[in-house]
Amino acid sequence: MLALICGLTAACAWAVHDLLVRKIGQQVPVLQMMLVVFAAGTVALSLPTALIADWGAMSAHAYGFSAAAGVGYAVGMGALYRAFSLAPVRLVAPILGSFPMISLGFAAIGGKVVSLVELLAVLAIVGGIAIVAVTGREEAGQSHRTKMGEAMLWSALGSVGFAASFWLAQEGARQGDEMASIALTRAVALVMAFVFVLVARSPVRVPRGTGRSLAIMGVLDAVAISLVTLSGRLPNPEFAAISSSLFGVLTILLAWKILKEAVLPAQWLGIITVFTGIAALSLQS
Repeated sequence: MLALICGLTAACAWAVHDLLVRKIGQQVPVLQMMLVVFAAGTVALSLPTALIADWGAMSAHAYGFSAAAGVGYAVGMGALYRAFSLAPVRLVAPILGSFPMISLGFAAIGGKVVSLVELLAVLAIVGGIAIVAVTGREEAGQSHRTKMGEAMLWSALGSVGFAASFWLAQEGARQGDEMASIALTRAVALVMAFVFVLVARSPVRVPRGTGRSLAIMGVLDAVAISLVTLSGRLPNPEFAAISSSLFGVLTILLAWKILKEAVLPAQWLGIITVFTGIAALSLQS
């Protein structure tokens, strides 16, 4: 139950984070956004890391898992930001929120017995994604279809990156110290973002008026990933990752209400199907 609560709290934090991504995504380039958000999150975690982290408890495997989680998270967040800069929340969020089926696969590899309900829930998620994707492409004009298709590919990459990162981070926390694992994951993700900026020769300075939003996004993101990682030592830790994926429906509802992004009836059907599957997985905890 605690893992579920951690995931749901993380979902709320990520929903507000993603709404801000969609709001300023056209103003701030992806790599600049990543760098500032990761830096702000690292600063926010510096005090608890200094006070709580037990680096002596970290094994070689814990260091490896946590570092790999940072790489996966940088890939996932970069893909998320790129997807939100190309397409509406209603198209991107359901695909990004489909990572529970990948998380369930990692759990199965680790020895968990997958029930029939969980398998049916995964099928519902896949079917819902197909509905949202097809109706999204039909809604778009010919000139926008390429962007929609590209956004779907970035969303799928983000889903894989998040699922891998959450599993690796939880393994790092389980085999070492939770706070140390969180700090290392965050530090590696920040280094990866900096490398991306250098390779792309992207400017570091962000547009005026976006700094506060980016700082808030960094804190929200740091809180969310910390909650998912901390559940690594709890029973059924995969359900923290699964329940956190509900951020998608919250983001869609916020975008519908605040940003006035329209949602077609057929797309509502796909969205409801996706999140019904996610909710069914969550209830298995």
